[in-house]
Amino acid sequence: MTRRTALEPFIGLVVDRDGARRSRPELFDELLADPATRLLPLWGGRALMTDSSATALDLITPDRQTAALVRVYLGRTIAGDVPVIAVALTDAAAAQLEPDESRWATLRAGGDTLGEVDYALFVEAVAIVNWHESHTHCPRCGTPTVVEQGGWVRRCFVDGKEVFPRTDPAIIVRVVDDAGRILLGSNAMWENNRWSILAGFVEPGEPFEAAVIREVQEESGVECTEPRYLGSQPWPFPASVMIGFEARAVAQGDVPTTPDGQEILAVRWFSRDELWAERDDLKLPMSASIAHAIITEWYGGPLDEPPVQAVRVESDAR
Repeated sequence: MTRRTALEPFIGLVVDRDGARRSRPELFDELLADPATRLLPLWGGRALMTDSSATALDLITPDRQTAALVRVYLGRTIAGDVPVIAVALTDAAAAQLEPDESRWATLRAGGDTLGEVDYALFVEAVAIVNWHESHTHCPRCGTPTVVEQGGWVRRCFVDGKEVFPRTDPAIIVRVVDDAGRILLGSNAMWENNRWSILAGFVEPGEPFEAAVIREVQEESGVECTEPRYLGSQPWPFPASVMIGFEARAVAQGDVPTTPDGQEILAVRWFSRDELWAERDDLKLPMSASIAHAIITEWYGGPLDEPPVQAVRVESDAR
């Protein structure tokens, strides 16, 4: 995957989801008879890679398919016009297809190295398979549901009610103070000294902008204003879309912080120079995440290089 130095769309229009074709009863028979069709095997949230370096998905031909728990038509790649079906495999089927577990990688492990098309397919596949695993029964009566529409609908046997995939919106926000510093927090679930920008789920009936102000206040004690949309990224852990914002701290000067002590254990303001000076100790978001891109845009360049101001100072010193 190309290293990102600015915030940009994370998944461009690289897959045509081909929604009009999903309603065809013979869809999978047609696709599996097409020599151009490829299958994306998933096993426990992991996808099959061409090798252990996880630089490319191993999209297999239909003749290599084994029994699947669920099949979903992901659509056609725009470059090459390749139909792709996600297949969720049992342990036995996965072991039969590829017993070398080093070739099965999670999205977190492979997200930094996959190309744009493979990344888009992997995200789509994980998200929709996660939904299937948690919606095997009708939410109204508990009856098992049947999979239809190419894997994009489940229908109740009793009353015919259709259940559609859901996505949970979550805001993620870069808060900046009047000195240009960025606010980072450390989550209770993370390893020691891992930091990122603040994030949280949007509550029912809540605008995104209101969620930004509420979540920042709850998690850090910082009052912010002027939420400005930056971009979004699907994040299938298990079914979110991250909606990126920037906001400004209301208070001037040295803005105090108060982490909530439950979800966020520490909150701190970082200047660009501090982020660079402490780079060997800090653990920041992976490069395939919108959090990384939002921080990188504020920083002004790659996080593994000195900030522009520091470079200028070193040049002046010479």
